Amino acid sequence: MGEEHTAMDAGTALNRALWDVRATRHGSTEADRFYDVDSFLTGRQTLYALERELVGDVAGKDLLHLHCHFGMDTVNWARLGARATGVDFSPVAVERARELAGRAGVDAAFVEADTQRLPASLAGRFDVVVATYGVLCWIGDLAAWMGGAAAALRPGGSLVLVDLHPAYQTVGRLDPLLVDWPYGGGAPHRETVTGTYADADLEMPAQETVQYPYSLGEIVTAAANAGLVVRHLAEHTDAEFDPRGLLPEGGDGRYRLPFGDSYLPVLYSLRAEAPSGTR
Repeated sequence: MGEEHTAMDAGTALNRALWDVRATRHGSTEADRFYDVDSFLTGRQTLYALERELVGDVAGKDLLHLHCHFGMDTVNWARLGARATGVDFSPVAVERARELAGRAGVDAAFVEADTQRLPASLAGRFDVVVATYGVLCWIGDLAAWMGGAAAALRPGGSLVLVDLHPAYQTVGRLDPLLVDWPYGGGAPHRETVTGTYADADLEMPAQETVQYPYSLGEIVTAAANAGLVVRHLAEHTDAEFDPRGLLPEGGDGRYRLPFGDSYLPVLYSLRAEAPSGTR
């Protein structure tokens, strides 16, 4: 499938440069236990229970995976029987994803595109659109992102979004507690990134990024304004992994964000449907 290129704003260009570097380094060494490509190629499951439960059985379905990085989850959905297509704005990530699918012997398609400006060739083709973990903080135009996801769906199809909860994203440090990020608003925030979530010891060049905070209300409203019908919204106070490397691991192997005698949500999950066109 051919890529469709459009003008890219300055913030997106900065972020793509970051993810080009990360796509080069992530999963490229045997020491990378976060991605562990070798065990993946022998059949290791990369998807978490949360998104698998929300998406359901994908056998024989057309699935669009947004922000696919270098393709592991897209290939995993294909292994589960989906006709899977991954999208990423990083040409390095897309090239590596195609290589990974080939090594895994899995038929999956990959498209280089900005998810805020999805190619018209993807419109109306998919039963499910999936995006998970570290997604909307990179999106300057939330309405365009939701509109593109909605447009890619067939009537009755579902968007499944699992992402870091806005409350967790406000936290810069736990002990002592430091809150250094806004709860919503969508204003661009420039930040210099010097490492990577995949490996704290991996040397990476310092790179400027632009990130955007959205509240849960803003996210749900954007889905509704895109014409989607929200069927599920949940806030999760525990997770199978810590996407930011800040949380303590409990005795049950789950990660939680302590707040007094309780916990703040770490993740949220959203499932929204495109109207079926029937009453």
